[in-house]
Formats: sequence, C-alpha cells, structure tokens
Amino acid sequence: MTEPVVAPGRPRGGRRDEILATFTRHIAERGYDRANLGDVAAELGMSKGTIVHHFGTKDRMLAEVQERYMRRRLDEAHALLARLTAPEERIAAFVHAGVRYSTLEPATTVAFQREVVRLTDVPGMETARAQRDAYRDLVVAVLHEGEEAGVFAPGDARLRSLQMFGSLHWMWTWFDPQGRMTPEDVAAEFCRTLLRGLGVPDERGAAASDPHGAVARCVTEVLTHESPGTGVPGLVP
Repeated sequence: MTEPVVAPGRPRGGRRDEILATFTRHIAERGYDRANLGDVAAELGMSKGTIVHHFGTKDRMLAEVQERYMRRRLDEAHALLARLTAPEERIAAFVHAGVRYSTLEPATTVAFQREVVRLTDVPGMETARAQRDAYRDLVVAVLHEGEEAGVFAPGDARLRSLQMFGSLHWMWTWFDPQGRMTPEDVAAEFCRTLLRGLGVPDERGAAASDPHGAVARCVTEVLTHESPGTGVPGLVP
C-alpha cells in the first residue's frame, strides 16, 4: 500500500504525525480559518517554530491533510472495485464507505469535508485536487458502465456523481454516529434512494443496500483491514 507523503528531509512518524493529528482535529472543530498553529503548539507543549520546522506553513499542513485523506480513499476505492463487479454493488459500496468514514475517521473526514471547497483553486492543493478528480472519475466510470449494461437508466453520469457526493460531503453538518440511526442504516437508506433513482430494480437495489449484506461486509473488510497505515493517532491502521 502507498505510504503517506512526507516532505523531503522531514522525519517520518512520531511528533510530526501528532502535530498533524491535532491540527486536523482543530480544523474539524473550528474550520481552517480559525485553526491556529499557536493553539496547536500550546496543546502539545511545543513552540510554534517546531511546527513550522516540520511543515513550513499552515497551508502546506492543510494540503497534507487533504492529500493523505484522498490517498486512502483512492486505495480503498480500487480495492472495492476489484472485489465487486455489479454496477449497483459498486455504487452502493462508494456510498457505504462514504458514510462509514464519518465513524472510522471522524476528525479527518470532517476536516476534509469542511474545507473541500479549497480544492477548487487554492494554490498548493493541486495534488489533492487531482486525487479528488481521480476518485470522481472512478464513480463516473461505474455510472457509465451501469448505463451501458442496462442496469442504470440513461442520464448524465457526471451530474449523478455530484448528487451523490453532495449528499455525503454535507453529512458533517448533521450526522451523529451515536444518533437514532446507525451509520450502516444511514448508508442503506442513502443507497436505496440513489439506486432507485438510477432505475435499479428493487430486489437488486435492496441486496446492494442491505446494511448487513455482502456489499456492506466488503466495505467493512476493506476499510478496517486494507487501509494503508497513516501513523496518525485515531486513524484506522
């Protein structure tokens, strides 16, 4: 599996990852603009200069958070596509995984979702932007394949992918993993709605959406056993 990118000349793991994990949590709680390197340094009992030594700038830190996040998502997406073949199963897997990130990597997922708009045109985000586009292209390709196979009704695959991502990327504003619905049940409801809209027969859609079914189990296996190590405390090993 791909290891996290570390800037040339910088040490791997240890204090550096602790800094990034704390910074990520601050973004999740406050947003990037209100995340302050001085606060991160004070919480960790170090100087602000130590953080600058490891990362250079606050913008570079955010870029690394986004790049690490999207690298893991791409690795998982390829693993899911290798295991599942039916178009409705593949789309359901993307949704199941998208919901599950909020419980497996809550701080990192919220930080990414809160600041995803910065991938649009902020300098320094080119790598993360390319990773995001690559992930989107995987989903669009599955939507095209499903339409060509007659599983999905004809439609605009790019627009459909945006509808899917829109529902998942705003979950940080309302989703409570400890709320009345489990993450698995939320994912199942999202899947049923999406697949029905794509024209998938109810029986096939129900099987792909099942929170305890083969697709959900596959997602669990990939996310909990095949995710690359990040070295960041609190993330899936």
